Amino acid sequence: MSGGAGALLPAEFADLEPFAVKWCLPTEPERYSTRLASTTEQMQVFYDAITPRLEDAMSYLEKLPYDALPDDATNLLYLLYSMIQASFPVEIWHQPKVPDTGATSFDCFVEPAP
Repeated sequence: MSGGAGALLPAEFADLEPFAVKWCLPTEPERYSTRLASTTEQMQVFYDAITPRLEDAMSYLEKLPYDALPDDATNLLYLLYSMIQASFPVEIWHQPKVPDTGATSFDCFVEPAP
């Protein structure tokens, strides 16, 4: 079942829709950039909303053909990827950047599918 008109996520995850535009991002550089542009408080709100829904989201996605996900399910997967991107800053560092790394960076050249 797809979400409502204009929804990016499946209807079952309508409660996460407020985070979809910002966090349903297809590439790691986009997710990382969004993390760096977010405050710790913004990431905490996102993290607190999605964490209780992780198992439901994974169960939902496991029922679908991974190589042919509908757009709303693909966005749900991207939302999970973003949650992973935000988890260390929220759980461990309490800041968007990796502590004590200065100007170092890590470029991702291979993305998970889809």
